[in-house]
Amino acid sequence: MKLFAHAHATHPDWRMAVALAAAQIDAQRSDPAGTHIRQPTLGWVYFSDHYAPQANALLADLQRRWPGAAWVGSAGVGVSANGVEYFDEPAIALMLCDLPRDQFSVFSGARPLAQAPSGFVPNAAQVHADGRADGLPDLIAEMSGRTATGYLFGGLASARTQPLHVADGVFEGGLSGVAFGPQVSLVSRVTQGCQPIGPVRRITRVERNVATLLDGEPALDCLLRDLGVSGREPREALPRIRQTLAGLSDGSDDTLSRPGQFGADTRVRHLAGIDPANGGVALSDSLEEGMQIAFCRRDTEAARRDLVRICSEIREEVEPEQLPIETALALHGADADQAPHPARQIAGAIYVSCVGRGGPHFGAPSAELAIIRRALGDVPLVGFFAGGEIARRHLYGYTGVLTVFPA
Repeated sequence: MKLFAHAHATHPDWRMAVALAAAQIDAQRSDPAGTHIRQPTLGWVYFSDHYAPQANALLADLQRRWPGAAWVGSAGVGVSANGVEYFDEPAIALMLCDLPRDQFSVFSGARPLAQAPSGFVPNAAQVHADGRADGLPDLIAEMSGRTATGYLFGGLASARTQPLHVADGVFEGGLSGVAFGPQVSLVSRVTQGCQPIGPVRRITRVERNVATLLDGEPALDCLLRDLGVSGREPREALPRIRQTLAGLSDGSDDTLSRPGQFGADTRVRHLAGIDPANGGVALSDSLEEGMQIAFCRRDTEAARRDLVRICSEIREEVEPEQLPIETALALHGADADQAPHPARQIAGAIYVSCVGRGGPHFGAPSAELAIIRRALGDVPLVGFFAGGEIARRHLYGYTGVLTVFPA
């Protein structure tokens, strides 16, 4: 598989932004070295919510420039590309690939996955959704059940006005995306952005979204003890409580992947309130007895380490086992010198990060994307900052979802 064509641009006028990005892509496709794809079949478009009012015209322009290519994507308050992020400014990121047409199927409310071409078997899927959709967790779980592996990746459109998503059309509400067949290889990982501040406990009594007992103890007492403020009046601890989150996982999942580090199945949720009279803690999610919970806080250094970890795991999985660079060059031919070593193993990548991670959270503009570039190499990559991240069958928060297509 050749390298995907990719580009990004910023301009107050969406037409100029598309034109600037298109010029970059056309230059890659016409490169005499032939390292990039020539005839695109599927494209990704992530655009700043500044362009949301012109989204239909923007998509029509892309369809005119690359006829025959299907398009998926989303609006975001921030979009990203290889090594750079555009946060709260007008920008666009594009990527085009040449996957076989019988190995992917674009779906939406107007064209459900059930209407995929005869014989197409969805193995995994990328999903974009409107976070305001009714029963969204159920919709995500249902879509997961329609794929052979149950694996989804993607995120919720983020916007100040119109949380739009794209699937050969522009949609508001529901979900859309693209399903991939069994011949499309992809590797995906979730990176966490929070660190536990106390032990993992099991919810032993719950009333709707309020945990009242954890391991048989009042949940509020456990929270105050983890915060180091036990013995105080709960209201005195409210400033600390407001900065605290909770990591949830199903009873059968591992909450921690290693000491002090959440596992991939842990979903971080906000604390919605406390109930001092009953010793309860309310969360912004439905709860069930038997679920596991660990109170946590956002931690920039832990987020950096975990992002490097998942990039390392992906490279270990997609790169040949310890081939000397001379042997790798010989196997890939003379054209291989035109691209950095990792790029010969990764054709393209998509990164969906939480809006709460973008901007200054990693210490400097584009610092999060710079970490990925240093860890993966100079690979084609696009993405956006989401109002919630999707991986496996779950909806996450404060995470990043990195998915690569091995070459």
